[in-house]
Amino acid sequence: MGQDQTKQQIEKGLRLYRSNETTKALLTWNQVLLKSREAPGRFRALGCLITAHSEMGQYQDMMRLALGQTEVARQMGDPDALTESYLNLARSNEKLCQFAKTIAYCKTCLGTQGGSAGLRLNGQVCLSMGNAYLGLSAFQKALECFEKALRYAHSNDDKMLECRVCCSLGGFYIQLKDYEKALFFPCKAAELVTDYGKGWSLKYKAMSQYHMATAYRKLCRLNDAMDCCEESMKIALQHRDRPLQALCLMCFADIHRQSSNVESLQAVRKAEEVAEEVGNKLLLLKAHCLCEAIYRAKGSLQLLRDHVVKFHECMEDMELYCGMCGESIGDKNSQLQALPCSHLFHLKCLQSNGTRGCPNCRRSSVKPGYV
Repeated sequence: MGQDQTKQQIEKGLRLYRSNETTKALLTWNQVLLKSREAPGRFRALGCLITAHSEMGQYQDMMRLALGQTEVARQMGDPDALTESYLNLARSNEKLCQFAKTIAYCKTCLGTQGGSAGLRLNGQVCLSMGNAYLGLSAFQKALECFEKALRYAHSNDDKMLECRVCCSLGGFYIQLKDYEKALFFPCKAAELVTDYGKGWSLKYKAMSQYHMATAYRKLCRLNDAMDCCEESMKIALQHRDRPLQALCLMCFADIHRQSSNVESLQAVRKAEEVAEEVGNKLLLLKAHCLCEAIYRAKGSLQLLRDHVVKFHECMEDMELYCGMCGESIGDKNSQLQALPCSHLFHLKCLQSNGTRGCPNCRRSSVKPGYV
């Protein structure tokens, strides 16, 4: 397959994907990988496949494709392509909640000496790093990264990046329980979609609507929350975005729970099914936590105990326990630190313990400057 034909096939796949003919689009891009020997074309096809698998919630496949794209970038010897592939590796790890690895790949991206194209990705790198720090509850570092990403967005007049950062800031302030700011930023994202998003993917509208729904629910504006959540779910169903569907279902469950509506259990059970289907352990953890709250309010002790057990099994499976103090990680606000082996601990435990190695795997590289 020649260069011109490769380009035509990639563009054909993009048209199919925008028309929601996802299966045909994936087949077209995979045919490019099978038949084309042209490295730039293969690199671009892999980028399209990575985006598609990310939006479908198939994060292990996204990781596999990102690793393949990195190999192609090395063959090309193009620093900009290498930066883009490392960014996709960072995003893959972010989706899989491997936050320490996300930060490491982001730092690699920022340290790569590429051209102007690579520099334009710096804002996206800072956003991914901010999301990872937020996942580790390192709020100050997360905010610093989000502010840097916003500066890049403004200097490059990148409205799409600004929209994504505003959605992340909405999630940031939800965790800090500043619900007015948690509403302000996704509302700003929704304005950007309205003003500039005619040619954008509908995922940006869905993303802003979901974050608005979450903030409205926290502010007890349940009708507004329901309207936004329904809009987000409609787009998620249209685009087969399973992770967003699960998030919307859990938001529905919380809205119904606040309304003392029995539909809350139906929504959270469906969210649990979707989380299991896409293999997203963090969503599954949230679903068990929400079920626990519902059954505690209903006084259903046996069902409550079942979900407490499932919650802790999920915590153990995700290794969300500090290997020093034995307490869980992620059920309350606490500063965390990852060692070079990617095992997580409470920062206060590392500071007070004085150990020379990781208590989990016994590797000996506990020293200043680790990720």
